[in-house]
Amino acid sequence: MGAVKTKRMPRAVREQQMLDAAVRTFGRRGYMAASMDEIAELAGVSKPLVYLYLNSKDDLFTACIRREAAALVAAIRSSVDPELPADRQLWDGLRAFFAHTAEHQDAWSILHLQARTHGERFAHEVAAMREEIVAFVTGLIVAAARAAHRDPDLPEREVAGLAVALVGAAESLADWANATQGVTAREAATTLMNFTWSGLSNLMAGNRTWSAPE
Repeated sequence: MGAVKTKRMPRAVREQQMLDAAVRTFGRRGYMAASMDEIAELAGVSKPLVYLYLNSKDDLFTACIRREAAALVAAIRSSVDPELPADRQLWDGLRAFFAHTAEHQDAWSILHLQARTHGERFAHEVAAMREEIVAFVTGLIVAAARAAHRDPDLPEREVAGLAVALVGAAESLADWANATQGVTAREAATTLMNFTWSGLSNLMAGNRTWSAPE
């Protein structure tokens, strides 16, 4: 009897299958402990085929970072309707962020925990994603602040620090929410809104509740 032939699969589909397996393996075992043999077995392909498609373990990890970073940014952007009030836009964006990180915990482990600590190349990829999210949040806040102050020239730097702080808080809260049983994306988003919106709403109204001493 002749050898059984397996059904050919389009390269793009096969590559995504490999990336799915790699994200799961890297996310659960860590970059250093994950092996190409394990990834290939989980993907249902040979290890030489993984190398043929994705060159090396470093390139495979980089491809995982890029794909998952793009997916997270897209989830946030697609959830926000620019026609809605600023607080609703922020709420929708936060809910999307926490929902995505909860549903893709292996990917979040790669983006937030591993890529930052396994070399400058990987850290740079994640930094680019973070800068895009910070820029998106900054634009959201500054547009609302300019409208509230009726000042189209209000400097972006007035709110840039708030955006950086908010994104950092969201990242830490996502880690906590994913590690704490029973915490939903809605609850995590509500926590961060309660923590940040009073200060942001004061900014929108032109009020400052606290000033640094001289």
